[in-house]
Amino acid sequence: MKAIVLVAAAALIAAPAAAETVLITAERMVDVLTGRTVEKPAILVEDGRIRQIGTQGTLTITDGKRIDLPGLTLVPGFIDMHVHLTGDPRISPMDSLLKSDSYWPVLGAVQARKMLDTGFTTVRNVGSGNFDDIAIKQAIDDGWVTGPRIVPAGYALGATGGHCDETFFPPSFERTSRGVADGVDALRAKVREIRKYGAEVIKVCATGGVFSRNTEPGQQQLREEELKAIADEAHMWGVKVAAHAHGTSGIKAAIRAGIDTIEHASLIDDEGIKLAKERGAFLSMDIYNTDYTQSEGKKNGVLEDNLRKDREVADVQREGFRRANAAGVRMVFGSDAGVMPHDMAVNQFAVMTRFGMTPLQALRAATSTAAEALGREKDVGAIAVGRFADMVAVSGDPLASVDPLLGAKAVVKGGVLVTDRR
Repeated sequence: MKAIVLVAAAALIAAPAAAETVLITAERMVDVLTGRTVEKPAILVEDGRIRQIGTQGTLTITDGKRIDLPGLTLVPGFIDMHVHLTGDPRISPMDSLLKSDSYWPVLGAVQARKMLDTGFTTVRNVGSGNFDDIAIKQAIDDGWVTGPRIVPAGYALGATGGHCDETFFPPSFERTSRGVADGVDALRAKVREIRKYGAEVIKVCATGGVFSRNTEPGQQQLREEELKAIADEAHMWGVKVAAHAHGTSGIKAAIRAGIDTIEHASLIDDEGIKLAKERGAFLSMDIYNTDYTQSEGKKNGVLEDNLRKDREVADVQREGFRRANAAGVRMVFGSDAGVMPHDMAVNQFAVMTRFGMTPLQALRAATSTAAEALGREKDVGAIAVGRFADMVAVSGDPLASVDPLLGAKAVVKGGVLVTDRR
């Protein structure tokens, strides 16, 4: 009798749950893959993925849920390729030292929800302490908290004393980031270690940075052979690599090393732009956040030396963005949220069009092109059959102006209405 019960219980566990069906309708839908607008769309969703796309009246359901968004335009859920969920610029450096170590993932979960509410259904978190971004991802995936899909990096890799090391402490503290290593073999081992604990992208600091101490953005801080070792090791494990690279030489070394996305790219020159296009590297350039850091940084406790570096790269970076986009380099949306409040990241759309992008190019940078950079074209980045039903409902025509993208009226993730501001 006991054996029969166990077999029956096993059968119940193995039996697939009934597929949840949802029909989503709206006034229109933007197909970012073709650049076309579809009138009166009807989107059939099963178990969180899009199974069929048709038009209202021809595609209906008799049993299931409906999400009707009359008068609104659907675009794919946004992807931010460069965020720091566990950071907040309004917490001063001194105040941050008074927080418990376990404070930051709690804060990160709150920030994740803010990004979701503004339309970011996927974010790539490029570095956090204590593997906090991986913990937040797990809590979201398990349904304990609501937030976007997270592609976590865990600890960022870097050189001793470089941008990704602990640079604000005296020698007596003996503080070194867990991601720090020097030399080809040590950095290969770090890739394995960080991936072991859940990283889905490897972040590496190829140059100095703006908001670290005793580093300059233009400084190259890892040799090209070290960067190549990181890229080769990560790619062998099926993981992509993002390189923080402000400086000209570091940008080009990272591209030649085979790194997938170049973050910031502030001082990129024409040779670097040509190299990025030839090698197929993606540029993730955070061209909005300086508006916030320059207006609020001093009040938030940012040191003058850091604000000085921020000023020096701001305009140069924006002009580099314009030239790279005009040259046909593949550009993705990366805001560096955490340097500014997370709910402001969406404002970067307006700056992208101010510096040369069309509204469609800006939208693709945050959807289909970003999905390609992630290697997740089958899951996110477009309202297309087989992909997750992640979408944002906006008013107006986002192909005429990006203004509608700045104020999401509703957000759907996996066929569930997670935000409704109508």
